[in-house]
Amino acid sequence: MKLPHIKGFDQDALQKYLKNTGWLILARVGSLLIKVVVGFAIANYLGKDQNGLLNYPQAFVAFFIAAAALGLDGFTTRELLKHPEKRDELLGTSLRLKLIGGLAAMPLIYLGYLINQSFFTPTQTPLSYILIIGLSGVSQAFYITDSYFQSTVQAKYVTFTQIFGNLVSALIKLTLILNHAELIWFVWAIFFDTVILAFGYLHFYQKKADRLSKWKYNKSLGKHLLANSWPLAFSAILVSLYMKIDQLMVDNYLGSGELGIYSTVVQLSESWYFIPVAIVTSVFPAIMNAKRDDPNRYKKRLQNMYDLMVWMSLSIAIVTTFVSPLAYRIIYKEEFWSGAPVLSVHVWAGIFVFLGSASSQYLIAEGYTKISLIRTGVGAVVNIALNIYLIPKYGIMGAAIATLAAYFVATFFILIIPKTHKQGLMMLKSLFLVTLFQKIFKR
Repeated sequence: MKLPHIKGFDQDALQKYLKNTGWLILARVGSLLIKVVVGFAIANYLGKDQNGLLNYPQAFVAFFIAAAALGLDGFTTRELLKHPEKRDELLGTSLRLKLIGGLAAMPLIYLGYLINQSFFTPTQTPLSYILIIGLSGVSQAFYITDSYFQSTVQAKYVTFTQIFGNLVSALIKLTLILNHAELIWFVWAIFFDTVILAFGYLHFYQKKADRLSKWKYNKSLGKHLLANSWPLAFSAILVSLYMKIDQLMVDNYLGSGELGIYSTVVQLSESWYFIPVAIVTSVFPAIMNAKRDDPNRYKKRLQNMYDLMVWMSLSIAIVTTFVSPLAYRIIYKEEFWSGAPVLSVHVWAGIFVFLGSASSQYLIAEGYTKISLIRTGVGAVVNIALNIYLIPKYGIMGAAIATLAAYFVATFFILIIPKTHKQGLMMLKSLFLVTLFQKIFKR
């Protein structure tokens, strides 16, 4: 199928990569619809207090699971693009490193829980819930096969795996609701989600690529991967910190009931974050090719990507702001309705998440991984500081305001770095729709 011409965009790039992006978005849209519907059902079944208990361990272990991944997913994709002949060694080495990371995370999770209970307001969430979710760091090690599919532009197999996995997950959770299951079974179901996806990725790799038995561990390659991926790993930890710390602090200051309400806000607001990830993951090979072959095309593709991020995120934010009060009254029980105005604020953070995802690809392409690390750290510090000040005063609305401000600071931090200043200006042009009007009125 020939795509229609879109003024101002590179038609060849769109034709080549939009199909792969479409598969990724299809997977995410299907997963989104399933997860949102099931999420509504679970929240209403459990009520705000137990919903908070279910969501706390997911936020708590996010930092440790991010560390366990060692930043290898994105870096392995890049290495596979550069050295496809090393596929078996890259995948085998990355898998072993990630398995070690996942196992090493378990005692750290336990230690983190003890520290929280001793020095902060103790959470009501049982340690067993947190440890069960923590096992996801081990099962997610097998997601490394996704790097192969991304590097070979075969996102449809990721699509099949994610849709199937989420359908099975939905059936399990709905069955638990119909059988009036206790909360612990929903905790196990969340861990089981990662196991299903792991088996799915491995199945398609063996079916469409090659046998897993060919994977090899290479010690020197492992050192190379770790030496280059650690900034990405640290950045992933900081990303999870400033994206999840608000939920932990809500629980700390306000209790599990308010976290149960706030978690519905986060779920609805962040459900769209798959879009920039799907797009930038798919077009990353095109950006790398343009950087190598044509600097002008490279710059043009980056600007087009920023434009696209703003148009989509702005549309989502405007619509959500107006429909959130009605949506909450239709979807949730009355005890959750106070989340509607909070969602109307929180959803605007998505604009900076979309732009941040796009600019991250620029930083990776240029080798500025340390800058990515620094800006994420700055965002995390801002988020923590504002949450400390705003949550006691304004409750969960304060957490939403802190999130919005932190995401803005993290995304546009590159403006104050001389070598990335121009990219910051390009993002500002997209944010204020300057390039939109240039495309419309360009003759």
